[in-house]
Amino acid sequence: MTNVATVEQLDSAQYLYLRELSEPHDNSLKLVVEEAVVNRSGFVKTDPELEAILKDASPIESVEGCRAFELYWKHYVAYLVTEELVGSNAGTGYDDECYTGKLLRVYSRSHFLDHIARDTGGHIEPLQHYKVVCLNHLIDVAAYAAPDVRPLARNSNVSSRTQ
Repeated sequence: MTNVATVEQLDSAQYLYLRELSEPHDNSLKLVVEEAVVNRSGFVKTDPELEAILKDASPIESVEGCRAFELYWKHYVAYLVTEELVGSNAGTGYDDECYTGKLLRVYSRSHFLDHIARDTGGHIEPLQHYKVVCLNHLIDVAAYAAPDVRPLARNSNVSSRTQ
C-alpha cells in the first residue's frame, strides 16, 4: 500500500536520478530513484575550454543526506523509458494533458494514455498513467493501480554520485 507521506517526500525532492529499473516478476516493475541536490561545495569537471563558462557552476548530485525510494508496480500494462533530453517533460505540460504531482506525476489525460488506448486492448479496468521525472530518464508507466512507494536506507557507497 502506498504511503501518502512517502509519496509527498519523493515529490518534494529537488531532483531525482533513476538508479535501478527491473522486472522482479512477470509484468511487475521496480524502480529505485535517488534524490539529488545542487552541491555548492562540489566541483564540475570539464574540458579546459569550458572552464571560464562553468567557473561558478555546481554539480547536481546525490550527497550525504539525500533520500532513496523504491516504486513497485505489482502489475503494469506498459512502460516507456526515455532519455531526458528528448522526452515529453514540458514544465507546464501540454494543453491537452492533465496531471498532478511534480516528480511523480499522475495523469488523468495524456499522450501516453492515448497511445496505449490505440495500441492495446482487453483491459480489465481503467488505466492510470504515472510519470517519474528524473534527471537522467523519464519513465512512463501505464497500470491499473498506483505503485507501492517506500523509502530505502541509503547505501554509503552511493554518496556524491552524479550522472
